[in-house]
Amino acid sequence: MTNNNFNPTLDYAKSLDENDSLSSFKKRFYPLENNQIYMDGNSLGLASIDAEKALLRVMEVWKKQGILIWNTDEGYYFNYGKKLGARLAKLIKANSDEVIVTANTTLNIHQIIATFWKPTKQRYKILVDDLNFPTDRYAIDSQIKLKGMQVEDVIKVVSSKDGMFLDEQSIIDAMTEDVAIVLLPSVLYRSAQLLDLDKLTKEAHRRGIIIGFDLCHSIGAVEHDFNLVQPDFAIWCNYKYLSAGPGATAGIYVNRKHFGREIGLAGWFGNSDETQFELKHNFEQAADIKAFQTGTPNMFSMAPLEGILDIYQEAGMDRIRKKSLMLTAYLMYLIDHKLSQWGYSYISQQQDECRGGHVALVHKQAYRICLALKERNFIPDYREPDIIRLAPVALYNTFEEVYLLVEELALIAQDQVWEKYSTHKSIVT
Repeated sequence: MTNNNFNPTLDYAKSLDENDSLSSFKKRFYPLENNQIYMDGNSLGLASIDAEKALLRVMEVWKKQGILIWNTDEGYYFNYGKKLGARLAKLIKANSDEVIVTANTTLNIHQIIATFWKPTKQRYKILVDDLNFPTDRYAIDSQIKLKGMQVEDVIKVVSSKDGMFLDEQSIIDAMTEDVAIVLLPSVLYRSAQLLDLDKLTKEAHRRGIIIGFDLCHSIGAVEHDFNLVQPDFAIWCNYKYLSAGPGATAGIYVNRKHFGREIGLAGWFGNSDETQFELKHNFEQAADIKAFQTGTPNMFSMAPLEGILDIYQEAGMDRIRKKSLMLTAYLMYLIDHKLSQWGYSYISQQQDECRGGHVALVHKQAYRICLALKERNFIPDYREPDIIRLAPVALYNTFEEVYLLVEELALIAQDQVWEKYSTHKSIVT
């Protein structure tokens, strides 16, 4: 899909909405106060009626059953992480037993590195990039230090040539004989570049290297096929496109060929079901994905995901991805036709196969423009140094909202409205 197949009128945007097969899902999400137009679903998705119902369901079971919640429905909540994981697996076309909902993204990276990184004299380096979200590096660096090694001796960084995109051939060239493990983002959180996971995985495996991906900025917006790609692992959060709520419990995928590998961070919920409540002091590791759990699951941070997965099951990832690509292509088209004269540009790529679910709008006054947008009932996202991230989400954003956003961006620039706002950054930008 190119961004030349559209029309720059409001009537055209409305016609796209009239033909939108996903339009009915918008009413399943709660609107914000003052009917703000939300374009920040790649940071935190909106609350849905389905998520709320699922959370209240767990509350009711707790109220009525107390400790017996663990036995309700033949141990449904005791195995909640695996039950939700099996449903999540459908979104990335993985086997139902290869995904579990547990912990948070950073702790899951610690778990993955502690489990998969077994440095030897010949293979000890960890290959990363310089554009990934920093929590990935924080966790990896911590794991290196815990082994008494020096970060600069272990980490191998593939640097971006332009600060916006990664060159896949440079990544492949860096997969040398001393590399033990690779962790890369599926979609770059600034530029929305979508990497070719299949190509990278095949090249890593050809060299005997373990490889995995951070799906935080792709899951729920991009179709993945892990039965085809066969990476070794993946980690992600569930509160962005998946709208499972702030701080929602995260997800782990582990290829079943690695089941039985000694877990790096052991905890009692990673113990075998058969002996977990015998409370032995010797850890008897579960034989499947359950081993990657540590402490008791947080029911209230998991339940909203169950509700949103009902919506995803009804909508289908194929339709969600198709509309997401149309929304972002339409946004880039309008930027080209209505905003370029006012100093706006974008760094997201036009090719569908190279773009995630958001558009990285660039302007030298980006931060103050974001403040102006919020005062005008539009919710964007800012990233240093000059990027306004705009994520129209297929399940609850409309083409008309994209049109109105672009019109507002033009007015802000025409009148240089940003002049009234401070350059001082708030804690959360």
